[in-house]
Amino acid sequence: MEFTKKLTKQKMIMTIKKSDLIVVGGGASGLMAAGTAAHLGLKVCLIEKTNRLGWKLSITGKGRCNVTNDCTSQEVIANVPTNGRFLFGALSHFSPSDVMRFFESLGVPLKTERGNRVFPQSDRAKDIVDALVHWNRDAGVEIIQGEVKKLLLEDGSVKGVVLADGETVSALQVILCCGGKSYPVTGSTGDGYLLAQQAGHTILPPRPSLVPLCCKEQDCREMMGLSLRNIGFGLYDTKKKKTVCTDFGELLFTHFGLSGPVVLSGSAHLKEMERDRYRADIDLKPALSFEKLDARLQRDFTKYHARDFVNGLSDLLPRLMIPVIVRRSGILESTKCADITREQRLSLVRLLKQLSFTVTGFRPIEEAIVTSGGVKVKEVDPKTMESKKIHGLYFAGELLDVDGYTGGFNLQIAFCTGRLAAQSVAQNVQNQKSF
Repeated sequence: MEFTKKLTKQKMIMTIKKSDLIVVGGGASGLMAAGTAAHLGLKVCLIEKTNRLGWKLSITGKGRCNVTNDCTSQEVIANVPTNGRFLFGALSHFSPSDVMRFFESLGVPLKTERGNRVFPQSDRAKDIVDALVHWNRDAGVEIIQGEVKKLLLEDGSVKGVVLADGETVSALQVILCCGGKSYPVTGSTGDGYLLAQQAGHTILPPRPSLVPLCCKEQDCREMMGLSLRNIGFGLYDTKKKKTVCTDFGELLFTHFGLSGPVVLSGSAHLKEMERDRYRADIDLKPALSFEKLDARLQRDFTKYHARDFVNGLSDLLPRLMIPVIVRRSGILESTKCADITREQRLSLVRLLKQLSFTVTGFRPIEEAIVTSGGVKVKEVDPKTMESKKIHGLYFAGELLDVDGYTGGFNLQIAFCTGRLAAQSVAQNVQNQKSF
């Protein structure tokens, strides 16, 4: 959503001097943090450097917005491979069921799909963004377009921020919700890392998570655009000689390698990426055992006994895949189906149950759904999201070194950490006023 008004520098300074809280970043965690704090009675200023609030949120889930996952807090933690336990406090304050009730209270009906993924019934991410923005505006959040370049720090406490134009914005509480480095066009360009480092925080090197995988074989390019549903998928570590993960679902072949939900989720397990270290295995027919798939092939080859092998797979495989399977099988494409030997057929079954590709690396971090790495969580209080180094400084969302699998878990992280940070700020402000 674009800003509806521009504020003059004079008006901006007068408004911000009265603020209790500055929230840096107008994404999922920032909008949740700012709105929560404002509804708790704080005067809040939300600073977003782009001209759109919730830009990245508006493109999540292919524009549908996978809001959360309809599961327990413990199940969320189990689906967050990087520092999941850190979220225990945030989830206890704002669980998936709380998130669902929250958006429905804002007039956005939700629905739950396969894998407990939760979406707006309209299938429009814009409805989620609009609801959050209106909720912020109704609470009186002052929304400013500007880029924060520096934190104002004094005697171990935050005092405000400095904008790119040199203007000073004052507040005794600041929540950094700047995101990571994925989808930089939406404003996630790593600015928050620099601000956190200025405050003395350790930044774990950002790396892509939930990202497509590049593969060595040219077969992927040959099958580019082919989407497979209901396949089995696994990643194998050839160095440690063990399976890293297994999954079931949808996969997409691209000009560079593999993408799709099972691939994106699988990429989160590859913490030690090295060229050619990992192997991607696809079971094209997971519903059929080896023996049943062999029986199916025998029926097809009997049915098309007079056809060439290349024309005898049309009932079993998509058109774009057939030349690849024929080539990998080692069976001449002109071989008549009736002449295929038992050994050749069994070898073909093994190929269909394990079609393998060599992973050469991740696609660029800019193409990742989320960023792994970021602010070291040991330096952040999990009960409040406040910095252990600077009083009054808080963190939320993707800026933290916490990331989950696909399925709504990363937005759940953004919402619950933003919510907890805002509630903690409100409690601090109340204590300061009481004192």
